[in-house]
Amino acid sequence: MEPRERQRRAGDLLLWAVLAAPVAYGRLTPPQIGELPPLAAALALLGTAVWIGRRWPLVAVLAVVAGSLVDGNVVFAIPVFGYLAGRRSDRAAPAAAVFATIAVTGSVLNLGLLGTEPSTWFLLASVLLFAGVFPWLLGRLRRQHRALADAGLRHAQAERRAEVERVRLRERARIAQDMHDSLGHDLSLIALRAGALELAPDLSPAHRASAGELRASVAAATERLHDVIGVLREERTLRPPGETVVDVVDGARDAGMTVDLRADGADLPPLPAHAVHRVVREALTNAARYAPGAPVTVAVARDAGAVTVAVVNAPPPAGPLPGPPSHGSGLLALRERVRLAGGTLDAGPRDGGWAVTARVPLDGPPATGPLDGARVPPGRADAGVPVTGPADGAGDGDDVADAGPFAGAGVPRRGEPGDAARRLREARRRLRRSLLVAIGAPAGLALVLALVYYPLATAGAVLDRAGYERLRLGEPRDALGLPRRQADPPATGAVPGCEFYTDGNFPFAQATWRLCFADGRLVSKEQIAP
Repeated sequence: MEPRERQRRAGDLLLWAVLAAPVAYGRLTPPQIGELPPLAAALALLGTAVWIGRRWPLVAVLAVVAGSLVDGNVVFAIPVFGYLAGRRSDRAAPAAAVFATIAVTGSVLNLGLLGTEPSTWFLLASVLLFAGVFPWLLGRLRRQHRALADAGLRHAQAERRAEVERVRLRERARIAQDMHDSLGHDLSLIALRAGALELAPDLSPAHRASAGELRASVAAATERLHDVIGVLREERTLRPPGETVVDVVDGARDAGMTVDLRADGADLPPLPAHAVHRVVREALTNAARYAPGAPVTVAVARDAGAVTVAVVNAPPPAGPLPGPPSHGSGLLALRERVRLAGGTLDAGPRDGGWAVTARVPLDGPPATGPLDGARVPPGRADAGVPVTGPADGAGDGDDVADAGPFAGAGVPRRGEPGDAARRLREARRRLRRSLLVAIGAPAGLALVLALVYYPLATAGAVLDRAGYERLRLGEPRDALGLPRRQADPPATGAVPGCEFYTDGNFPFAQATWRLCFADGRLVSKEQIAP
C-alpha cells in the first residue's frame, strides 16, 4: 500500500472515531445504557458514510441526515460531512438539489404526515441550514480558495518561464547581432579580396581557380551564416516538430472547416517553409474567427526563384462571430515575419471575403535582410515585453485568442502565461462568488425559513392589542372570542390554568399575552416581558 493511501485510510479511521464518540457516549450512558443493536447500527452507518464520502460525498450527507432520525447524536456528523461535500464536489447544482430534496421531504413528512408543531419544524429546518448548508458553503469556499492558490502558483511558474524565455531571446538576439557585426563583415571582406585575387592578371590558372573556389566557399559560408542568424533571430516558434502545411490543413478540416489545398508537394528550404507554414496557419486561424463556415482555399505554388502562398476565404454564410474588431497587429507581425524572410505579404478583401497572399524567395533574403533583422525590434524582448504571447507573430489577441477551432493554429497553448493568467482570473472570480454565497446564502435561507415559519406559527393564534384590551376579568372564557389556537409557551414554561397568545411579532411569533382562568372565567391577564 502506498504511503498516500495509508494516510488516507488513517484519516478516515480517525474521522469515524471522532464522529462515533458522541453516539457511543449517548448509547453507553443512562438512560439508554445497554441498547447495543441501535449503537451498532449507528456506528455502521457512520462507517459507511466515511467510506463512501470520498467518492460520493453527497450520498454520505444523505446517509447521516437519515441516521439522525434514528439516533439524535448522529446530527453531529451532519456539519462534518456537509463541509467535506463542499470540499470534494466540483459542482454546486447537485448539492443544491440534495439539500432542497431533504428540506421538501422533511417539511412534507413533519407538517403533513406527522403533524409536527411549526416550532419543531422550524428547529429541524434550522438544523439543516446551519449544520448542513452552511458547512457545505464553507467547504465550497475552501475548495475555491485552494483552486485560487493553485492557479496563482501556475501563473507564477508561467511568469518565471516567460522571464527565462525573454532572457534567452535577448541573448540570442545579441549573439545574432555580434555575428552580423563581426563575422558578416569579415566574410564580406574575405569574399571581396578573393574576387580581386581571382581577377589578378599575373595569377596562374591554377591559383586563379583556387581563388575562385575560395570566393565560392566564402559565399557559401556567408549564406550559412545568414541561415544561422535567421534561426537565432526567430523569437519563438509555435510550429510543432515536423508539422507541415498539410498537417495544418488537416487539423482545420478535423475542426469542421472546409479547406481546399492546392500544392505541388515540392520540398522547400527551411526558412521559406517556415514562413509559408506561418502564413497558412495564421490565415486559417483568422478565417475560422472572422468567416465561420466559409470555404477556404489554400494554394502553394513554387516557381524558379520563389514560393507563393495564397489563402482565400469566401464571405461567411451567417456573418462573422460577434466580438471586438481586429486591430490588425497580427497581420503586421505576420508581414514583418515574411519580410525578414525576404518576401512580401498582401492581405485585404476579395469578392466579399478575405485573401492573404505571400511571396517568399527560395534562396533566402538579401544579405542585409536577416542580418539587419536579427536585432530585436523595440517594444519586444529588449523592452521587457513578454515575447511568448501572441505578439511574436502568432497574431494579436483579436486574431487568435478564441479564434482557432483546431490545435496548432496560433491559439495560446495550455501552460503559457496568458492561459495561466486567465485561469487565475477565473479562480479569483469563483472565489469571490463563493465568498458572497457563503455569506449571503445562509442569511437568505434563514429569511426564507422565517417567512415560511411565521404564517404557520401565527395562523389562528394572534390576539392583537385591541382585542387584549377588551378582555374583562371575570368574564366567561367562551364569551371572550379568543383565537382558536394558542401560541407556544415562553421559555419559562407553561403555567397550569393559563393560556398563551401572540400579538404576531415577527419573525418567531413569540407568546405575548398570558391569560389565566379559574372555573371557566378569566381571573388574570398580563403581557409577557420580551
